[in-house]
Amino acid sequence: MTGRQIRKQLFAYVFADVFAAGLAWTVLYVFRKRIPESIKFGFPVEIEFDQNYYYGLIFVPAFWVLLYSISGLYNRIFRRHRLKELSQTLFISIIGVIILFFVLILDDQIASYKNYYQSLIVLFSAHFGFTFAFRFILTNRTVKRVQSGKIGFKTLIVGGNDVAVQAYNEIKALKKSPGFLFASFVQVNGSDRLLESELPCLGKYHMLPELINKHGIEEIIIAIDSSDHRELGSILNTFEGTGVTVKVIPDMYDILAGSVKMTSIFGTPLIEINKEIMPAWQFSIKRIMDMLVSALALLLLLPVYLVIALSIKLSSKGPVFFLQERVGLHGKPFTIYKFRTMCKDAEQHGPQLSSENDNRVTKVGRILRKTRLDELPQFWNVLKGDMALVGPRPERKFYIDLIMKQAPHYRHLHKVRPGITSWGQVKYGYAENVEQMIQRLKYDVLYIENMSIAVDIKILFYTVLIVLKGSGK
Repeated sequence: MTGRQIRKQLFAYVFADVFAAGLAWTVLYVFRKRIPESIKFGFPVEIEFDQNYYYGLIFVPAFWVLLYSISGLYNRIFRRHRLKELSQTLFISIIGVIILFFVLILDDQIASYKNYYQSLIVLFSAHFGFTFAFRFILTNRTVKRVQSGKIGFKTLIVGGNDVAVQAYNEIKALKKSPGFLFASFVQVNGSDRLLESELPCLGKYHMLPELINKHGIEEIIIAIDSSDHRELGSILNTFEGTGVTVKVIPDMYDILAGSVKMTSIFGTPLIEINKEIMPAWQFSIKRIMDMLVSALALLLLLPVYLVIALSIKLSSKGPVFFLQERVGLHGKPFTIYKFRTMCKDAEQHGPQLSSENDNRVTKVGRILRKTRLDELPQFWNVLKGDMALVGPRPERKFYIDLIMKQAPHYRHLHKVRPGITSWGQVKYGYAENVEQMIQRLKYDVLYIENMSIAVDIKILFYTVLIVLKGSGK
């Protein structure tokens, strides 16, 4: 799926939602003039589209688009289906209408409290009716285009054995396409090349991260023999941070254990691996919170920034800020900003981690590291979208490569934005070598598996305590 197709489809949904919200607001406005206000004043009220109507025509659709964005209704836009459209639109409509009721309707001039209920029912019926109708048309059209094979997702199969061949033939034989556009396959061992008569082989599964980027792969189907199940963990680790949808052909044990969640009534049963870390609305709240706190911190802490900058400049030679390339979300590099805590050219002999008695750390730098104040410039990274307030600490590629040799599950950390502070940072502190990095890793993996707004707030609270006590390791 090309970026242009995604943007075009996204625009269609947003336009439909704005149009539906505008229609619903107009219906409510006319109803309020015709019924509640006419009864209140004892004569038919003439319908005039005044200033309040036009303000609402701007505010109400904007409110709904924001609510849909926070709720994730614009995510995975080509993978939506009709039943999901019904349930999500119904649920979000109920939430949104209740909010609008208290904001816009509760101060109406009415003859009876029953008019409130009437307005609420009219707004909900009009909004849900129009929104679902337009969304159903768009989603139904997309589903039919997928089923006819006009659009689909570039798919790579992991494995080239009998299981892979059988799955490939079953999917290709379906009258209605599930959306897989098979491009190629990769081997798990040296002998699984039975699929080569149908698809080109791109090499071994270890090459998957590069192949995904190079060939624009969107879907992965893992089709391996039970004898290769020992490799499954290693295979899954190669996908972390790539953003692709991963599905596994289950064996009979998985089916009997009840771990197979059907993604289609017809065709090969598949287990979808890439479960959501957090609900979409929580991710949206987390990002909004990150931006608001960072903007506020950059503004309020400006005097602190100036004092620290002056202290660094007067105490040692070199720049005030330390810039370094780190690896972030989905393995993409970015430049991190910190206050310089070491002497100039501290790494002239190559990458080197700091230790407790490191003579490269300046006197001011030692205080900054102890209180974590050297991290303050990273609020700019958060505002830019490179980082979050809370998340695994970003590392350099040099050390990631060393960690990966001993702990391939480090890739889990690339699922989320790295953070200024983390569970690992709070519990373990700074790492002085690769072994300590690996020990700290378990806390970061635990964080990702238990991510929530509540957990973020707890970590931020403990980070503030560390800063106030100056007890950073």
